[in-house]
Amino acid sequence: MSDRPAAPGIFRGIAPQYSWVGAAMSLGQDARWRREMVSRVVTAPGARILDVAAGTGLVSRALARHDPTSHVTALDPSEAMLSTGAAQNAHAGLDARIVPVLGRAEALPFADATFEAVAFTYLLRYVDDPEATLRELARVLRPGGVLASLEFHAPDDPLLRLGWRWYTRLVLPVIGAAVSPAWRETGAFLGPSIERFVERAPLPEQARWWQEAGLRHVRSRVMSLGAGVVWSGVKTP
Repeated sequence: MSDRPAAPGIFRGIAPQYSWVGAAMSLGQDARWRREMVSRVVTAPGARILDVAAGTGLVSRALARHDPTSHVTALDPSEAMLSTGAAQNAHAGLDARIVPVLGRAEALPFADATFEAVAFTYLLRYVDDPEATLRELARVLRPGGVLASLEFHAPDDPLLRLGWRWYTRLVLPVIGAAVSPAWRETGAFLGPSIERFVERAPLPEQARWWQEAGLRHVRSRVMSLGAGVVWSGVKTP
């Protein structure tokens, strides 16, 4: 049995506060990580971009602002997250350029080669077959298009890992509990979930997934002393 909860279930109770609590839990680093990922998404004007695991639309809005001529499809399995994001998109004046779609990354409801770029955030820990999911993401990407992602990571250095483990195991649940019971549960879940994924799929293994999904020029950048990692690659023509 998978130790990963169903994404809609874990996110249903945290959608309204997702943006600001996520920033607090990451000590503001998640905004840096998103900027780095969005900077990798280089497209021609008017590009169609897919944001997978879009949540409340933090990346979708960043992508829409990064290229004011782009059209962004925001896909997520949680209605609560998409609904919260839609309200924030409207407040930002971007609702005409960001289309929410309820769906799962493992079975995208789009034809082959639909998008010039695909981005995904904090996704692969929540799927049973990350390698197959990457192939599915690459399937809807046009040849020559960019695939980019952001994921939590854990430091390789033993001392940094010790500090990271203390923060994720002890501090995150306390921050979450100050917001709501759902956020306390999320805070307690994150550290063990991240570490299990990193141990199961170290960076060289993840790089192999990207390459075998038909991506070249695969690059990763570990950020914030190892707490986050940004990936990008280009689909083979």
